[in-house]
Amino acid sequence: MTIKIPRNKENDYTREAAEERRAFSKEQTNAELNHVGSYSFDPQVLPGNIENFIGAAQVPIGLAGPLLVNGEYAQGEFFVPLATTEGTLVASYNRGMKLLRESGGVTATVVDDAMQRAPVFVFKSAREAQKFSVWVKENFAEIKAKAETTTSIGKLRDIQQFPASRFLYLRFNYTTGDAAGQNMVGKATKAACDWIVSVYPGIERYQLEGSLATDKKTSWVNTLNTRGKKVIAEATIPAEKLKSIMHVSVEKIFEARLTSQLGGYLAGVNNNGAHSANGITAIFIACGQDVANVAESSAAAVYAEITKSGDYYFSVTIPSLIVATYGGGTGLPTQRECLELLDCYGKDKAKKFAEIVAATVLCGELSLGTAVIADEWVSSHEQLGRNRP
Repeated sequence: MTIKIPRNKENDYTREAAEERRAFSKEQTNAELNHVGSYSFDPQVLPGNIENFIGAAQVPIGLAGPLLVNGEYAQGEFFVPLATTEGTLVASYNRGMKLLRESGGVTATVVDDAMQRAPVFVFKSAREAQKFSVWVKENFAEIKAKAETTTSIGKLRDIQQFPASRFLYLRFNYTTGDAAGQNMVGKATKAACDWIVSVYPGIERYQLEGSLATDKKTSWVNTLNTRGKKVIAEATIPAEKLKSIMHVSVEKIFEARLTSQLGGYLAGVNNNGAHSANGITAIFIACGQDVANVAESSAAAVYAEITKSGDYYFSVTIPSLIVATYGGGTGLPTQRECLELLDCYGKDKAKKFAEIVAATVLCGELSLGTAVIADEWVSSHEQLGRNRP
């Protein structure tokens, strides 16, 4: 007989239902779940976020800042919540924020915004697929109208085309307001594709996702075309600040950047930075983001130069930062509090949040990079990371 996890068909989101499943887990595995069962929110807020609820994962949250951001949407100083179990992480980001604050802050700019679904249509031949390609271009307005019948927020911006063999891959690009929008654009694209199939003859079949949206996977198509928000964070750090705060010279850090870029090239990395995933993951966990999106969100292109005045210009371009300030996990109690800490919960806040995340990444890149050069990397982990032999 198959052993089934207990469920309550009438109301599965209660403390009693969660307790029943924890008791079931103990019966099956003998594992105590006392800490898992300790949480402060009402399970009634969870429908749409989780199934078979048993409790909460309590990840420590530290505070870094103030982070000074000179953005188009994020302006001023922010204290950033970072959820992590890695010792030295919060301290490192905090140190980077101190350097950038004393250097005049981080300039952050959202340069693109799009969420995708990429269906593929199959034909008898490449020639038939090419004819369909022309039809799609000629009928974009009606395709857009059909897609937008499913959403009041999502707007179909354009459709990119990628022919291969007898297939035509279409990359539908939407703006999605303050939601991350993956489910939103999936529903909208399905409505559009169902209509296309009903009116265009000769389609053998279509598949709603042909992997050109590269959900939760890093890809060059997203690096070049964006998925979510494309954000650039940049700053110029005076040479004396690097010396007094980070204990390195401009020449040394620039030399190390060139060396690291060569090593990354040899390794075949898609990110020439140090650890953008660290800060992004910590903010995502604290602020109710879809943490699996770190796969594409952590891709980063770092650039540095020594200015004519001898200071250090440093920037990070994050091409596929997928963030939300509404929907998903953002409304859960803990996560909402962390977004509210940044004044980033709700309507018209997503681009502000994206700028804060990118600025945080810049601080972390500088902090780790300079720690390695100043020979403070291992010692800081020994002191704060509780490393053991």
